[in-house]
Amino acid sequence: MEIKAFAKKVQNALERELGSNYKVEVKEVRKNNGIILHGLLIQPRSRNVVPTIYLDAFWEAYEEGMPFAVIMRRLAAVYREGMPDEDVDMEYFKFFEKVKERICYRLINREENEELLEEMPHIAFLDLAICFYYAYQGKALGEGSILINNSHVDMWKTSTAELLALAEINTPRLYPCSSYSMQDILREIAEQESAWKKPEAEIELLPELPMRVLSNVKRTYGAVCMIYPGVLEQMAGKCGQSCYILPSSVHEVIFLRDIGTGSESALRKMIMEINRTQVAPEEVLSDQLYRYDVLEKQIKIVSK
Repeated sequence: MEIKAFAKKVQNALERELGSNYKVEVKEVRKNNGIILHGLLIQPRSRNVVPTIYLDAFWEAYEEGMPFAVIMRRLAAVYREGMPDEDVDMEYFKFFEKVKERICYRLINREENEELLEEMPHIAFLDLAICFYYAYQGKALGEGSILINNSHVDMWKTSTAELLALAEINTPRLYPCSSYSMQDILREIAEQESAWKKPEAEIELLPELPMRVLSNVKRTYGAVCMIYPGVLEQMAGKCGQSCYILPSSVHEVIFLRDIGTGSESALRKMIMEINRTQVAPEEVLSDQLYRYDVLEKQIKIVSK
């Protein structure tokens, strides 16, 4: 069964089960890098909150043999858990003065998101695009983000330049950057993976690799930390050398000291291989290799 037919089957079953007091819709949702997901929206007509449940994983489970009745029970459980207890008043979102302190930015691939970017204010950066979002925080829905599109710019009577000026202040304030070594990563794995316990002393004895991972404290869309004012200069200054920057995902980048012995083509090949095998398609940032020159204080794409 194709996913559209599966989504329609789910919609019909819910409409029969819930009756006229609920509005049930299925919408295609464009995510990062052109990935299309199928969102299920279940709205009680007496409420203004509509949580989105993505059906793609449920469809895969159905294709692998999970009974439809089980699928429906799991969807119901997800809906109950995700539905807030009260309505959310978003009237304030119409007023720029009330949202501007939580305007932030993130990095996405420019070529892979051409259609999405047509509808959004953005700024070209290398082969990437700086785009903007509102960092939502509230009791009912917790933390989330609302991508800022052209209609928001018109409603707020603002500009891309003003959004950038705000985001340069707000994003580091709300999502401070954090860098860590491979030892730090291994230590986290040891703490989280019960099947693999590497002794702390053994981790400390591992050779210090000439690389550091840069992200934000949330580890979400943290690749943007490399455009925080002064961060590239600070990262390079710690080692006193120019650095290669490997875009490992939209969530983080890897800094590798340029010690003059590495192969740029090998690094580029590694980036592409990781993107194809280790990173979810919607989380890929770029296949390019970047280099920050400590003397020029400038980041560039390393030409092939």
